[in-house]
Amino acid sequence: MPEPILFTAGESGERLDAFLRDAMPDYSRSALQKLIEEGNVLLNGRPAAKNARLKAGDALSVALPPPAELQLLPEDIPLDIVYEDGDLLVVNKPKGMVVHPAPGNPDGTLVNALLSHCRDLSGINGVIRPGIVHRIDKNTSGLLIVAKNDRAHQGLAAQIQAHSFLREYEAVVYGSLREESGTVELPIGRSRQDRKKMCVTYENARNAVTHYQVLQRLEGFCHIRCRLETGRTHQIRVHMAALGHPVAGDEVYGPRKVIRSLNGQCLHARTIGFLHPCTGEHLSFDSPLPAYFQTFLRSVGGASDDERSLE
Repeated sequence: MPEPILFTAGESGERLDAFLRDAMPDYSRSALQKLIEEGNVLLNGRPAAKNARLKAGDALSVALPPPAELQLLPEDIPLDIVYEDGDLLVVNKPKGMVVHPAPGNPDGTLVNALLSHCRDLSGINGVIRPGIVHRIDKNTSGLLIVAKNDRAHQGLAAQIQAHSFLREYEAVVYGSLREESGTVELPIGRSRQDRKKMCVTYENARNAVTHYQVLQRLEGFCHIRCRLETGRTHQIRVHMAALGHPVAGDEVYGPRKVIRSLNGQCLHARTIGFLHPCTGEHLSFDSPLPAYFQTFLRSVGGASDDERSLE
């Protein structure tokens, strides 16, 4: 059992659950409420009620149960492998697939599929995320690079850190962007109101830069290309929402009335380019827009990949 986490209340009047949400941002509201309900949160030595009001100097002790072990098992799930050699592979991830196991998604992930395909994956990101150098969201489709050994992982991560690793996405966003191209440079951090969401904030945030270009102006939407200079969680989705043009179908950052036919955001990791971390060769890969994306484009008056290539 892990050692209890100790806190001291700094001011009077704040509710216990609100205090814990700020003090323990990696835990969801429901997880914290469960800790309180199960008697794992002590207020001045006694089990606390979730609606308790704190006084300055109150002592809090939070006992965390041991984390449940995730069984990381190989699963024979088909993979769309764009490129592979002895050091790395590039995968075209389908919409709806989670990248690595986590509570609520213990199996059926890209990592489970990779373990069935490869004997060796880099171990830098731990046993739950072997080989994963960067991630894309469950409902984002497109290209993802996987490292088979630590040398490759370190070389790829260094390029991402130096902003020399090319990552371009295509998206459909609500409304009509005023400019044909532009740059969003706004810091991103965890939302204090909803710990599962990110937001533009200057509090406990990291710098984030997204460059965008309009490809097509559609009926109530724009088809855009985005190039990431940084790679923060939900970066494109948060930045476009901050501009007032959230990604179509985004159930987290978009309007309440979602586009059900999309089953999540219309966002595709289209192009990646980098130096091979072991040979130094420049590699670049492009993933055509998947069917769901092209179908939605046509439904709002846009042209598909093939139609645009003939223009």
